[in-house]
Amino acid sequence: MLDQAARDLATHGIEEPRLEAELLLRHALGLGKVGLYAGLRECVTPEEETSFAALVRRRQSREPTAYIIGHKEFFGLDFVVDRSVLIPRPETELLVEHAIRLASTSYGDPYLIADVGTGCGAIAIAVAVTVPHARVYAADLSPEALAVAARNCERHGVENRVVLVHGDLLEALPERVHLIVANLPYVRESEFDGLSPEVSRFEPRIALAGGIDGLGLVERLLSHASGYVLDGGVVLLEIGPDQERRVRDMTCDLMPGCDIEVATDLGGRSRVVAIHSKG
Repeated sequence: MLDQAARDLATHGIEEPRLEAELLLRHALGLGKVGLYAGLRECVTPEEETSFAALVRRRQSREPTAYIIGHKEFFGLDFVVDRSVLIPRPETELLVEHAIRLASTSYGDPYLIADVGTGCGAIAIAVAVTVPHARVYAADLSPEALAVAARNCERHGVENRVVLVHGDLLEALPERVHLIVANLPYVRESEFDGLSPEVSRFEPRIALAGGIDGLGLVERLLSHASGYVLDGGVVLLEIGPDQERRVRDMTCDLMPGCDIEVATDLGGRSRVVAIHSKG
């Protein structure tokens, strides 16, 4: 079954078909990775075979595996996801690493963080799990996304340190914070036709669309950030690889006097912008 599913997925253009088939079969059989490989020569019931075939057909239609099985690993943690939230990406782990480094080496007990556009809560929760003295306000405009984030907070035992707030960007924050971290939508309108079917057909457009130049929401956040970040605080942004120059110019206009640092991902592409406020 595993071999056949991998071949079927490959013919439909699915990348890493063997891994995808394995995830779907583990879900259908209720097994972990060790259990699956320990039982590869065991027979399955007709009901299990039917269930697995239905999962494979969904993946062949290009529905993301994370939505089919209902969860996704990110930063070594497992997160519940559904179609109301963006699926966490590996490249966003760089943003989390920078947030953890700042929170771990800075003063403040609690160290106050705002995760803007939290989605399933992956960034907020990963930071809270790693940094015990962090208190995170996880904000999102979508009530459905916040419901998913609430499940993940309980799942990882941080519901007392991650405060979910409903609102547009920074407006719902109850106080100023040491760190604003945001993975906001940064896809240009002109880029949507080039996205994979998994993204364009299944993931929430509100979590992807950044306007004509991809930076509409980033510009709005930067225009108000000074009023929400404490003196000496930091704004961390994830950006598209070709957006560094525009974000630098925007920051100089909207947050004059701030120091700007840019970190690259493993491919050497600009990915995280750190804006250090005055103070």
